Amino acid sequence: MKGVRLVNLNRHSRFLRGARRLQLLALTFAQMLSALAVRAQETDVTKRLEGFDAYMEQILKDWNTPGIGVGIVVNDKLVFAKGYGYRDYEKKLPFTPTTLCQIASNSKLFTAVAAGMLVEQGKLTWDNPVRDAVPTIQFYNDQLNNNVTLRDMLSHRTGVTRHDLIWFKSPFTRKQLFEKLKYLEPQQPMRETFLYNNLMFSAVGYIVELKSGKTWEQYVRENIFQPLDMPTSTYSISDMLKHPDHGVPYREKRDSFELYMIPYYEDTEGVAPAGAIISNIDELSHWLIALMNDGKYNGKQVLPPNVLKATVQPAIGLPNALGEALGYWELLNPDYGMGRQIAAYRGRLLTFHGGDLPGFHSQVSFLPNDKIGVIVFVIGDHAAPLYNVVSYNVYERLLGMDQTPWSERRLKIRLANKKAGTEARAKAGSDRVPDTKPSHALADYAAEYENPAYGIVKIGLKADRLDFTFHAFQFPLGHFHYDRFDTPDDEQYGKFSVNFRTNPQGDIGEAMMSLDEAEVVFTRKPEALDPKLLEKLQGTYLTPAKVKFEVLYQPGAGLSLVFPGGAPQRLIQVKGLQFRTPQSADTIYEFVLENGQVKALRERDPSSEFTYPRQ
Repeated sequence: MKGVRLVNLNRHSRFLRGARRLQLLALTFAQMLSALAVRAQETDVTKRLEGFDAYMEQILKDWNTPGIGVGIVVNDKLVFAKGYGYRDYEKKLPFTPTTLCQIASNSKLFTAVAAGMLVEQGKLTWDNPVRDAVPTIQFYNDQLNNNVTLRDMLSHRTGVTRHDLIWFKSPFTRKQLFEKLKYLEPQQPMRETFLYNNLMFSAVGYIVELKSGKTWEQYVRENIFQPLDMPTSTYSISDMLKHPDHGVPYREKRDSFELYMIPYYEDTEGVAPAGAIISNIDELSHWLIALMNDGKYNGKQVLPPNVLKATVQPAIGLPNALGEALGYWELLNPDYGMGRQIAAYRGRLLTFHGGDLPGFHSQVSFLPNDKIGVIVFVIGDHAAPLYNVVSYNVYERLLGMDQTPWSERRLKIRLANKKAGTEARAKAGSDRVPDTKPSHALADYAAEYENPAYGIVKIGLKADRLDFTFHAFQFPLGHFHYDRFDTPDDEQYGKFSVNFRTNPQGDIGEAMMSLDEAEVVFTRKPEALDPKLLEKLQGTYLTPAKVKFEVLYQPGAGLSLVFPGGAPQRLIQVKGLQFRTPQSADTIYEFVLENGQVKALRERDPSSEFTYPRQ
């Protein structure tokens, strides 16, 4: 029996070895077929892209563009990756598929997917009020607090407009930006109007940190970059510059066709979840492959398919802007999902998103039903429309369609706008009233002015002129007329115009600027008082009718007036020991000190003045 058992085992072993050989042969044959299919695919793409290189060279020339990178994914392979022109125009260094560039708002879908992973874990929900999961988030009013969902924040439908100059070139941290949401008054009812808002994506990135225990950067790197083999993709310019193959930002001068290098935009930490990712064509193609294949990359499930489906689900409709404004109807019925748009391009379903930061512009898009995806990087602010132009041309070539003259169309618009801009700037200042003077001496304007959302505008005095500082913007400030002062017309950022306002007491009390989509008022910050002095001001005071009232002090909250039977009225410092209530700017309460002792409180309004001794 032992011999029979041994024979049977030997036969079984030979059978297993044979089966393994067959499996290996089958695997090798499958790999050969796959390789042949890829070669055939690449050959077909090469054939369909015949003439594309010449087209791109003409694009560079017509648009005066330093450099462009193009990547094409078909099914689950990067079948084309090439740079045109230069990644560094001055040094004439070529643009390559490994050139790192800021992808700006193409970071938004990474944030939506990261948040979706937490939805899958039950830590967040798409459609319940976000405050259910994150009680610390505060919006402008109770309607928003009780209703805004994660989907609302990720689809730009909260009714709150963008307020980009809160974060642009600002020092604010992500937590500080999160805490500023409560100051942003909605401009439209919720879920009725698409209002692009980077601050909402910054807030979602902070929510990812609150719910995961990891920063947004760590979470995205561990859950997206690493499993998708994106090792050089990063978030900061300092990290980008460690790699030799990186892009250099350029733009065209407004009134000529001269190209000039501009500084990298580096103040991205606070708003990183809305636009800080830096990548290249090669690595970003891994992300695109996963998006196109239900979250799979190299045979592994990396991104949750249900999350990807949720992000592409239309959340709010967008206007047919190209058709209605220009008569171009190739792109129809766009919607915004979460971190990306959906539309029909010449009858084909298209999902896409653009990204724009100074000097760098990008688009990631694909046709879900045709399994074709395109990545386009553009260097040059004046050439930002090219990521659409090039993407559409690639799709039309690969699908065998007639080519729409997108470049000619958009170039005509660009040149017309450039000419109009030059002519308009030449007319600037025609409304200036001549021979006026400021209402005060220049020294009276010098102060810090604060807005709770936008932060601080600092007006300094240097010799016989004022200086303007707002975030990282620093310019001289020249008199225009009356109490209006303007910065010079900067080549990249234009000009800031500051209108100073006096308070009822005749002091310069406010600085007003038109920022983003509205007028923003900055209130003059008085010199800070020692909390010990504020504590000394509290006590009981007596009216002429012998009615006692109280001045109370609470650390962190300041001083308040309390009259018998009335609610406390907050006292707002105007200057020195002068205060006002929120309800009345023309009534001043001034504390009277003698030899360091509080003697009285003086009330002064336009019609009278009373002195209330301290008891």
